[in-house]
Amino acid sequence: MNMSTSHERLAAATVSDPRWAAVAARDPKADGSFFYSVRTTGVYCRPSCPARAARPENVAFHDSAADAERAGFRPCKRCRPDQPMSAAEQQAAVVAELCRYIESAEAPPTLQALAERAGMSAFHLHRVFRQLTGLTPRAWAQAHRARRVREALQDSGSASVTDALYDAGYASSGRFYAESDAVLGMTPARFRAGGADTDIRFAIGQCALGAILVAQSERGVCAIALGDDPDALARELQDRFPQARLIGDDPAFAQRVAQVVGFVEAPALGLDLPLDLRGTAFQQRVWQALRQVPAGETVSYAEIARRIGAPQSVRAVAQACGANTLAVAIPCHRVVRRDGALSGYRWGVERKRALLEREAG
Repeated sequence: MNMSTSHERLAAATVSDPRWAAVAARDPKADGSFFYSVRTTGVYCRPSCPARAARPENVAFHDSAADAERAGFRPCKRCRPDQPMSAAEQQAAVVAELCRYIESAEAPPTLQALAERAGMSAFHLHRVFRQLTGLTPRAWAQAHRARRVREALQDSGSASVTDALYDAGYASSGRFYAESDAVLGMTPARFRAGGADTDIRFAIGQCALGAILVAQSERGVCAIALGDDPDALARELQDRFPQARLIGDDPAFAQRVAQVVGFVEAPALGLDLPLDLRGTAFQQRVWQALRQVPAGETVSYAEIARRIGAPQSVRAVAQACGANTLAVAIPCHRVVRRDGALSGYRWGVERKRALLEREAG
């Protein structure tokens, strides 16, 4: 028997085992009922382990952690199969699986259907899901559909705006049009055209942190960016709105840049601007919380998560900070790690440090 045939038979035997489906789906409900080991890595895992999927021919199943260790495998450091899962970890695993299920479903599942899948009451699931993600199951589905429709509208292969809406999972175009202003900042047709027929005024100036670009749509300031290369900042704006009419060299708008530069140089002046915010419901909640952090103060990602009522969503808060395109106006530079250390900043950690030093002074 050659090596290829042996691997094929091992893979076929594994795939035919009903436990493989639980491993492939990373099903948290299967945790505790069995464990699996991976020959090539020498570790064993829970069925819900988030590690990279193993090839079936390298997988073996075990009834207990002790059986896996007797076979010579060591516990995975990610899913810690040798330790009992806490109730919080079990809930987090269940919610993570439900998020994947919502995102793969053709239509948003009902709360009752999700509760049955999770083995919880609808009331309990609603509370746990919101606590861990910062959103209700319905809002999570809406945020995912909004992301899908943005991607579909940017895909030149989509036949029409209507096709893009239905492909993203909207049951009717009317429902999306009611949400489109907050999600896209413009009509779907205009968004698909890269902001065509949209006027965006912008100007680039210099401040103590380098070059600064400020851009404004008819709704408000839609971009404040910092960098070393003014041309790179302009190209980035053009990439975001490839078909919009970008209007520069406007002496009147240059005053807006001066206002932002003045705030960077002297934070005590404050910054009150009309803003064009475009993001998911969760991102907007994070950004609103950031705007309430006074100059001269810092908060942790965990504290922002607590303030928006989603204490378990620290990582999602960090991602929302990273998605912010309005430097200083949405002061994500005031968010630090729990120990006070500075973490990543879209426009560079040194700029973050400089901003905080100016505000503290």
